[in-house]
Amino acid sequence: MYLLDDVTLLLTAVVSCLLLFISFMHFWKKGNLPPGPTPLPILGNLLQLSKGDLVKSLLKRNLPPGPTPLPILGNLLQLSKGDIVKSLLNLSEKYGEVFTIYLGSRPVIVVTGYKAVKEVLLDRGDDFLARGNVACFDSVYKNYGIAFTSDMDRWKKLRRFSASTMKDFGMGKRTIEDRIQEEALCLVMEFKKTKEFLVEPRHYLSKATFNVIFTIMFGNRHDYKDAELLNVMSLMYTTVSIASSKWGQLYEMFHRVMRYIPGEHQKIFISLNKLIQFLKKRVELNKKNLDESNPRSYVDVFLIRMEKENTNPKTEFNMNNLLNSTLQIFFAGVETISTTLTYSLLLLMKYPKILEKVHKEIDQVIGRDRCPKMQDQSQMPFTDAVIHEIQRFTDLLPMSLPRKTTADITYRGYSIPKNTNVYPMLTSVLKDPTHFPYPNEFNPQNFLDENGEFKKNDAFIPLAAGKRICMGENLARVEMFIILITILQNFNLKSPVPPEDLDITPDISGLGNFPKLFKLAFISR
Repeated sequence: MYLLDDVTLLLTAVVSCLLLFISFMHFWKKGNLPPGPTPLPILGNLLQLSKGDLVKSLLKRNLPPGPTPLPILGNLLQLSKGDIVKSLLNLSEKYGEVFTIYLGSRPVIVVTGYKAVKEVLLDRGDDFLARGNVACFDSVYKNYGIAFTSDMDRWKKLRRFSASTMKDFGMGKRTIEDRIQEEALCLVMEFKKTKEFLVEPRHYLSKATFNVIFTIMFGNRHDYKDAELLNVMSLMYTTVSIASSKWGQLYEMFHRVMRYIPGEHQKIFISLNKLIQFLKKRVELNKKNLDESNPRSYVDVFLIRMEKENTNPKTEFNMNNLLNSTLQIFFAGVETISTTLTYSLLLLMKYPKILEKVHKEIDQVIGRDRCPKMQDQSQMPFTDAVIHEIQRFTDLLPMSLPRKTTADITYRGYSIPKNTNVYPMLTSVLKDPTHFPYPNEFNPQNFLDENGEFKKNDAFIPLAAGKRICMGENLARVEMFIILITILQNFNLKSPVPPEDLDITPDISGLGNFPKLFKLAFISR
């Protein structure tokens, strides 16, 4: 839905622009350069770079093996169908758990399987701790903020501050559980207003998850009909869905040229800049009403810290880091959870017998007269297994966010230079057949033992692992349980089509997995 049907036409245009751009830069900056072979217009010295010699030059650093890259294009042809996740998994079958691909001229190390990914994220986590390049976000964030910075000193300071501050405002505490219960009840009231007509659930779920994180970040919530809330949610969804689409994948490979080419990817930058402007306005409002003796939110505490360090020219507590950290936390706290919740409703309609068992366990343990709470989870092994299986099967971040090596390292006998991008493929872990008996199907037995009790699994890392794991992991766990169980406590889910006709394959699969649009009716129990 985000790309022309004739992908070949688009790729031809991209390649032509790449060649023209490189040729232009060559002749414009030629100057008094050292001697060399005479270049041709547009093609430069492409003919002098024979395929074998170029590859030998590219691989002289003793990088892991991989498909043969082409000059300029890299491995575009191996990834040209747009489903980069499937393409990379197919390549791993040929080249092994660790291999190299070229996104344009940039080498990227791809790591698959539980053992290899565990090495990158945990066993040797410090070697791969820097954030890798994500071109469509980097062009706006510009290395600021907590999640997308590759500056390790900046990351450490912001991470330490953010984790402590967000904990103070409820994350990981009973107070945030109370807040999520309240938001879940608001969501139930919204679903009741639909009077059992068919609706798209994502729209509603995003409002609830937005309000939870907005309360932590700014100290208040929005009414579900607030036009500003609806606009912000739309901008966020536009950003992440296009960044994950074929347009986003092309931009990742050829961003120096794609930034000048019209297309859906341009909406990413428009949306991100509008979101930054929205946050500027909200920060100014908090600043205007700031009481330093009684901070109400993450933003308030950051503003107080900014004032204390305003004479330090090297401080990381500045407006750029405040705005970008806040936006990055919003994306993590809204889009990840709302997408998973949306997918969960689709999966439960697809498998009504599983939904029936969950309803039965809810009635036995919680009943229908009180709010679910986290301590209920330990008494609901089947439901607990279903929620874990939803997160595993949904495979929200199949490629994870890329990492980058922090120094020149030797890894599995290969020499990997500092600042090399690495993709730890979480999807290959969540579907590793050595850890999950039913890796490619939705089956709660992946998390149940022979007695029907919940069974933990080390390969369950839907939001990565190690020092750079998503700060909101605990928040996501609480929201998933309380919001989903509150919905199921109050409603049956009715699909307009038979379960066998529901399509649970992702509509978009790239940076993130997104379900196809669907409708359902919430039928009061």
